[in-house]
Amino acid sequence: MRLNNRLISLAGIAAAAMLVAAACTSAAATPAAATPAGSALGAKATPTAPSASQAPTSFTIGATNDPTLGAYFTGQNGMTLYIFKNDTPDTSSCTGTCATNWPALTVAGGTTIAGPTGAAGIFSLISRPDGTMQVAYDHQPLYYYAGDSAAGDTAGQGFSGKWYVAPLTAGAAASASASAAMSQSGY
Repeated sequence: MRLNNRLISLAGIAAAAMLVAAACTSAAATPAAATPAGSALGAKATPTAPSASQAPTSFTIGATNDPTLGAYFTGQNGMTLYIFKNDTPDTSSCTGTCATNWPALTVAGGTTIAGPTGAAGIFSLISRPDGTMQVAYDHQPLYYYAGDSAAGDTAGQGFSGKWYVAPLTAGAAASASASAAMSQSGY
């Protein structure tokens, strides 16, 4: 009986160590929540980029499935990720006030991006005009929406006819962007 108790204790310690290691890795690889200064959306928390001192080496994109919207990507704490139809492949056109309301999913340069099961497209990093590195899927930059306050919120879906949840299906993000009329007004 003592041997079984020891084995169970060792297994429990090993499992706890793995959870702590995963939590530490996740905390270092995910952006912290912050409130944008002067945001027109009030005091809602929005994800921001990790500081240079955090220097993550990997970041894992999540996914969820909605009966109406289908499968789409999520970032930190299950927050919905979006694409912007005014973007061109590997180039973000969301800066200034747009970037305040639609914070880019940014990570430290050199970070490896891992996707969820079912993501057959390619994750990459692109350079933003401010020099930060933004995560892209199938060459489409990814963003959060300041109007979402909890995991599963999709308040940005269809906003101004230009913002849509980032679809899990490979090629869907690029197709949605390519089919959009490239209007320069609104965000």
